[in-house]
Amino acid sequence: MDEIILASGSPRRRELLERIGLRFTVRAADVDEQTPPGLSPAETVEGLSRRKAEAAGPHGLVIAADTMVFLDEKRLGKPSDETEALAMLTALQGRRHRVYTGVTVRQGERYETESEATAVWFREASREELLRYIATGEPMDKAGAYGVQGLGALLVERLDGDFFNVMGLPLLRLSRMLDRFGVRVL
Repeated sequence: MDEIILASGSPRRRELLERIGLRFTVRAADVDEQTPPGLSPAETVEGLSRRKAEAAGPHGLVIAADTMVFLDEKRLGKPSDETEALAMLTALQGRRHRVYTGVTVRQGERYETESEATAVWFREASREELLRYIATGEPMDKAGAYGVQGLGALLVERLDGDFFNVMGLPLLRLSRMLDRFGVRVL
């Protein structure tokens, strides 16, 4: 079997693959994340995950992913500063948004790309709570300015879909994709 390569520097993706017992090498893919206008959220994350898989080089079995948060079809990226983090978290509170992850598995010239969407509802939170959360620093490297696997979980009222998708890698979908490449996770 080919070496498995994770084309991502995300510590969360690395942790999730380790949790399911995969042995892999990290080869973070640096790609231009600009996308053409008019794409759906699913098309956007699928296209970026495919670009990351291509950038990882021609050898091995490559796993690449891209996760984005969308509120009313508007993309919420990583906040550039605390003010932007507060604006994002304020917009999310008391509302539903969707987290999309595109996943590509590539081996040689064979590519499979899929996406997963999870609906997330935030509870109402006071400005003071949001500022305390921002002061932890956790929101600053996360799409949508929160991490569901950390203190951000205290803002999430409920979700519908794959929890691990919100962390950055839909494990069930990925395991089914890997199975088609001959990698049996279970």
